Amino acid sequence: QVQLVESGGGLVQAGGSLRLSCAASGRTFSSYAMGWFRQAPGKERDFVAVIRWTGSTSYGDSVKGRFTISRDNAKNMVYLQMNSLKPEDTAVYYCAADPRSDYVIKGASDFWGQGTQVTVSS
Repeated sequence: QVQLVESGGGLVQAGGSLRLSCAASGRTFSSYAMGWFRQAPGKERDFVAVIRWTGSTSYGDSVKGRFTISRDNAKNMVYLQMNSLKPEDTAVYYCAADPRSDYVIKGASDFWGQGTQVTVSS
């Protein structure tokens, strides 16, 4: 079992930055792919980023060049650095974990956090 707890959300002006954190429990954290999704009101949950156990990363088209995902296996943490934020980035952001990175990317992860709200004002 893996438990995920997100933090770091909040209100920021357009053009600003936030860093989200996801704390994971479980002894097998380093072997999991970790990802971030987001869901805006009335919209489907969208893929944001994934980092595989190898350290390789992939991003959704809407955040490429602005967001960076990273992990610290020693601390069981995964981060999402969000720069040049736009009002359309406003959403609840969820952390996800799964041994299979393709499952993370398509939103089929075994484990999810409770989410953290990010609001970007114009």
